[in-house]
Amino acid sequence: MPRTILRYALALVFFAVGIIHLRYTTAFLPIMPGWVPYPRETIIFTGLCELAGAAGLLVPKLRYLAGIMLALYAVCVFPANIKQAIDGGSIAGVHLTWWYHAPRLAFQPVIVWWALYAGGVISWPARK
Repeated sequence: MPRTILRYALALVFFAVGIIHLRYTTAFLPIMPGWVPYPRETIIFTGLCELAGAAGLLVPKLRYLAGIMLALYAVCVFPANIKQAIDGGSIAGVHLTWWYHAPRLAFQPVIVWWALYAGGVISWPARK
């Protein structure tokens, strides 16, 4: 039961964030590292990945793969989170301080675990 609740919660989070990335693409441009090619298209692609991952978590045959892919996704977007924290950037005109950035950066490994757990890739800490 806890895994199911966490799965639906994570699917909801990734669905919402995916919509936000697609709807407000230009708001995310300032946090893109300079070495990322085609930043606008990359943001759109990440939004589509988030939506696909959210849907995949809800389909039993795709759940395992979705868990792995969402965990990899969380690792891949980490450089943008670091850049945003270092630059002290804002999103949609809202200035984000270290009260936002520190927990966000610290929570990234939890998101990786959460994706793997929700996808049934790992069972820790609830081993049978």
